[in-house]
Amino acid sequence: MTVHIDMGDMAGGQKAGMDLEELLATRLLVQGNSGSGKSHLLRRLLEQSAPWVQQAIIDPEGDFVSLAEKYGHVVVDAVGTEKDLQMIAGRVRQHRVSVVLNLEGLDADRQMKAAATFLDGLFDADRSLWYPMLVIVDEAQLFAPAAAGEVTEEARRRSLGAMTNLMCRGRKRGLAGVIATQRLAKLAKNVAAEASNFLMGRTFLDIDMARAADLLGMERRQAEAFRNLDRGHFIALGPALSRRPISVKIGTVETAGRGGSPKLMPLPEQPKAEAKDLIFTPSEGEAPTPRFRIPEPATTGEVLDQLDVAGKEARDAVEPAENLLDYGEREEKIQIIISEILAEPDAAFQPIASLYQDFQVRCRIAKLAGGAPDLAVFREKLSVARAGVDKEEVDEGAWQQAELIAAELPDDMRGVYLLLAKAALAKSPCPGNQEIATAYGTRSPGRARWLLSHMEERGFLVCATDLRGNRIVTLTDLGWQTAPGDEAAA
Repeated sequence: MTVHIDMGDMAGGQKAGMDLEELLATRLLVQGNSGSGKSHLLRRLLEQSAPWVQQAIIDPEGDFVSLAEKYGHVVVDAVGTEKDLQMIAGRVRQHRVSVVLNLEGLDADRQMKAAATFLDGLFDADRSLWYPMLVIVDEAQLFAPAAAGEVTEEARRRSLGAMTNLMCRGRKRGLAGVIATQRLAKLAKNVAAEASNFLMGRTFLDIDMARAADLLGMERRQAEAFRNLDRGHFIALGPALSRRPISVKIGTVETAGRGGSPKLMPLPEQPKAEAKDLIFTPSEGEAPTPRFRIPEPATTGEVLDQLDVAGKEARDAVEPAENLLDYGEREEKIQIIISEILAEPDAAFQPIASLYQDFQVRCRIAKLAGGAPDLAVFREKLSVARAGVDKEEVDEGAWQQAELIAAELPDDMRGVYLLLAKAALAKSPCPGNQEIATAYGTRSPGRARWLLSHMEERGFLVCATDLRGNRIVTLTDLGWQTAPGDEAAA
């Protein structure tokens, strides 16, 4: 069955038809400067072919997510791990669902990795799932650059390999690449050369006009015609379009992107004095700019006065035990004392011996029944306190499992494990390196990263990174997993 889709009008007023079956076999390259109507062309192609063929759109700017409401495309946001995205791509081929891979909000490096992972997932599908699919890649020069840029070499290599597979080997797997670019000179030649159909829009640079003329079989002197094309007008050539270069005006579309061209609007009329107030006066509800002040160091006399006041308050607050066997409020008092110690500036970074010495003094001041616990008990309770765990907020049975696992770790690592267990149990974001370092008793984020690697090597946890660069920690023995969290978070 031959399916012709209407792309618009030719110069003579005839309809510009595109043979969809031929397109699936021969692929398409679209080129045009910003504002030439390139995205409009892709949208027309997608809308016209949506009832006939499955589609997958690699969308770096989120312009094509509007197709979802009218044409049923599923928007796949690039979140989670790369393994998740690859499995989603496999299900896309299995269930023949049209999708838009939304890469909006990711930096260039992560966009390349996400696109490569998704394309690899489509490419590696089982042979029984090789149904026809249009794979549209907007801004293809980002994913198949002609030269190395500011992205990492790993991301560039993976993305370029996935794009090469799509254009060179995708046809036998049912994948028909449709790539669009602003600059032919920035697009890898081995990717562009695999397309047999071309739609060339307005462009001004000599090098891009020369490459466009070469691809269309035009003479160099005819390349000047690309400068004079109106918006939405393209020169078409290829077995799915025309056997000779023809001018095509792209037709209208039914959906609209979220961007669009900016429209001129008059400035609001207001006196200069009021305009000045608008700039320099905070708006209602606007958060004030935080101002950080380095506190002045306290004198020795002030420190002694604070200790004297704290000791007096502690003595007044604690009721004396009726006898040595009265342990009713002992655990609660111990928790209060440890919390007071950790509330002191820099307490989290002091050696355990110094903290235990302070703890013993405070226990004597508080007249703790039975005396202060030994060092081993103090280490265990300090680990829980550093993790910031309130047992009333967590399931007691589940938390006992976490404490049993933590008991197998060295004393200084237990606090970190319990901190991660608390986040996983509450489905909270993974703590940042600074928070982990504080629970470990150091100021160094590097020590936090080393500690996680060490605990991963011993099989207590598994660290993964989602496509936005956020860390996810899975506690293997418990089967708990934290939500994605920024490791650089304060």
